[in-house]
Amino acid sequence: MAKYERQYYNKGDPIARNRQRIVDPNTKLEKLRTIPDEGFLSILGHRNFGEAYKSVHPPLSELGEPEDPMRDLVPPTEGAKAGDIVDTLVMTDSVYDAPLAVYLRAWMLHNRVRGLDTGCYSGRNTVEMRARDLEDAGRMLLETEVCDARRNHLRQMTCTGHSCRLDQDGLMFDAVRRTKMEGTDVIYVKNGFGNPIDKPVSIGKGLSDEELKKRTVIYRYDNIPNLVLEEVVNPRPDEEVKETIQWIRRIMRQRLYGNLNPELIKEDAYENLEQLELKPRY
Repeated sequence: MAKYERQYYNKGDPIARNRQRIVDPNTKLEKLRTIPDEGFLSILGHRNFGEAYKSVHPPLSELGEPEDPMRDLVPPTEGAKAGDIVDTLVMTDSVYDAPLAVYLRAWMLHNRVRGLDTGCYSGRNTVEMRARDLEDAGRMLLETEVCDARRNHLRQMTCTGHSCRLDQDGLMFDAVRRTKMEGTDVIYVKNGFGNPIDKPVSIGKGLSDEELKKRTVIYRYDNIPNLVLEEVVNPRPDEEVKETIQWIRRIMRQRLYGNLNPELIKEDAYENLEQLELKPRY
């Protein structure tokens, strides 16, 4: 009998293979940059360089907890051992060929680290962990191939409009202006909470648009041939794909109308699927 080998994700098209590599904990992520400790803590915004970790309870070794076999089966993380408080890190991702996306980051973290709680929103991913465990995970999220300097950013608050809009220099739009370009490098001038930092922190240059298309985990109308729906590119789009996207757009449209004013659903000109044009919305 063949030995079972977990896939983590299917290995079909190039984007699926990118996803599979990222969520597979046996695959070592490529390190793209090293952020100095002082700079890393500055942009994270939770504690100052050299400051002790805040705690919510004494170290486990001092608590004198009763014997419990579960403690042998599930060893505590370093942060739990020390009694660290729980801190939060929020990452945002552009829809323009970012090398990681919110839901996939959650899968990746659950497969690669322990002791976390994570939540996914439309364009941002919240990660909650014990303080020192969060810093370790944050290194992976900011220094490896899953973070492009222009398309994946640390933003603890005010993420509005970030994922669907690029500035002229290719950076994601940021109402708080935490980052800026200096030459070809991306510089953090504010921490994740939007507070100015004493010393700007460089995280290096972003990948080229061509390289981002090779590394992205996001399916777009323009990056996988059999999903392209423009008539000029694909005169006969796959009918199953076409119908799927028609239904998705109808659901999203009616959910919007229903929350605003249910009466608008009756007036929806695109309620008939055949009338729904499939054109790029980017």
